[in-house]
Amino acid sequence: VVVHAVYFWLKEGLSDGDKETFVRGVTSLTTIESVQHGHIGVPADTNRPIIDRSYSYALVLFFPDQAAHDAYQAHPVHDRFREQCSTFWRKVLIYDSVDM
Repeated sequence: VVVHAVYFWLKEGLSDGDKETFVRGVTSLTTIESVQHGHIGVPADTNRPIIDRSYSYALVLFFPDQAAHDAYQAHPVHDRFREQCSTFWRKVLIYDSVDM
């Protein structure tokens, strides 16, 4: 299993329409055929010093293997999301992990 966790920090001052476009775009990523399971969320209301709640949205995708992950990266829906939505975030961090 490959887990692809992406954290987005959106720019300040985005319009409601821009935010809606981002949410539609990030949601579209979960429809790519090679995605086994997808989760989109916002920071939970957990407050401990070790928890980073500074991001705007989280996307966590599960793939059965590296080939499925690679297919996702090259998929037209993924390309369209980057083209249409990359102007909305000021920072993005990605953490990929595999089973031990």
